[in-house]
Amino acid sequence: MHLRTFAFGLVFRILFLILLIGVMAWAFPQPKQWMLLVVLGIILIWRVVNLYNYVNITNRKLVRFLESVRYDDFSVRFSANQSDSTFRELSKQFNEVLDAFRQVRADKEANSQYLQTIVQHVNTGLIAFDESGRVELINNAALRLLGLYRLKVLKDLQEDNPELQALLQNLSSGGSVLYQAAVDRQLSITGTAIRMRGKLIKLVAIQNIQSELENKELEAWQNLTRVLRHEIMNSVTPIASLVSTMRDIVQQEMEETGHAASNETWQDLNEALEVVENRTNGLMNFVNAYRTFTSIPKPILNPVLVLPLVQRIASLFAPTLREKGIQLTWDIQPADLRLLLDQDQIEMVLINLIKNAVEILEGRPNACIEIKSFVDQTAQKAVLEVCDNGPGIEPNALEQIFIPFFTTKEDGTGVGLSLSRQILQMHSGVLSVESQLGHGARFSLIFRL
Repeated sequence: MHLRTFAFGLVFRILFLILLIGVMAWAFPQPKQWMLLVVLGIILIWRVVNLYNYVNITNRKLVRFLESVRYDDFSVRFSANQSDSTFRELSKQFNEVLDAFRQVRADKEANSQYLQTIVQHVNTGLIAFDESGRVELINNAALRLLGLYRLKVLKDLQEDNPELQALLQNLSSGGSVLYQAAVDRQLSITGTAIRMRGKLIKLVAIQNIQSELENKELEAWQNLTRVLRHEIMNSVTPIASLVSTMRDIVQQEMEETGHAASNETWQDLNEALEVVENRTNGLMNFVNAYRTFTSIPKPILNPVLVLPLVQRIASLFAPTLREKGIQLTWDIQPADLRLLLDQDQIEMVLINLIKNAVEILEGRPNACIEIKSFVDQTAQKAVLEVCDNGPGIEPNALEQIFIPFFTTKEDGTGVGLSLSRQILQMHSGVLSVESQLGHGARFSLIFRL
């Protein structure tokens, strides 16, 4: 319909030009018709220009339309006020198509923003990069888990963390590796490769499995402790009862026969039974000490100000510290730091750590214990540290001090630190230690914000 109208208008203009040229050809030989020729020439020029515009207006509109699509500039509008109904309808159709493109782009941007929001808020770290190492996508969880502020290309890791750079670049599709990012972050890194628009993109997922590993380890130790306690108690209890009965019989026999008191054999037998009874009771008490390790109540979490908590513990240790000549200082930053925790259980942890530090520092000159805290907003964690300037911890012992039953003390049970770590795990936190021989030790209580 519109093409037919356009063709009719084009034919009409051409016929009018032919007629106009014919009239000019007729009037040209006539010497008195020069005024008519001038007028006809002006009309001819006007109609030629009109024909040119008529023919090219569609081309211009089409070029503008295609350029707007090519450059995603859908703000272009075509005027629908032309007197010619053909061009008015054409402009209307172009505007409708551009409106449709504009709506599609808006929907696409909304979906992209929606997916970006989801990606940025998931707890799993995600990194996508191409074959050249240029990072196409990285979410906040990945930056937090890797301890980074930003990452544009993998080469940015070369200076500070070449191991991580090599691990990411060499990670095979479908492969999985473990990476220790920090004392509280054991990362599981898995990768897959996809091809998009002819480019090979590697998508890497990062998860912190530290808590899962520690929970499994804790569960294993608890099960082992429970079984050992059950079996040992089942065996030792009747032995203790029999030894006690035998001692009573021997004692009664010695009392009935007065001369037996001077008999060396009876004395040796009584002493031997006493030693066996004492050691049996000691073993039973030792095993019972692990009951708390397998039966810690679930923490009751409440907002607690850290500074008053530390001050109460410092007051508790004040007499002992004065007696032993040990200085205790604290620096809680920020001063109004408030954490969600079970106050009684965290006090138990701090008391155990300070007690251990006091035992290590006893008799050392310039002995000092420091309690300090800070907040890492980037990693979304608060850290409470207990530091001492003691002799430090042996490297071999450093790897085992949180293992139940392990102790470096002659009279220790090996429960305190393992129990403290369990309490932190139940708070969704981490208890870690750093130490160098001759430079003291630093125990860190790490809480998630």
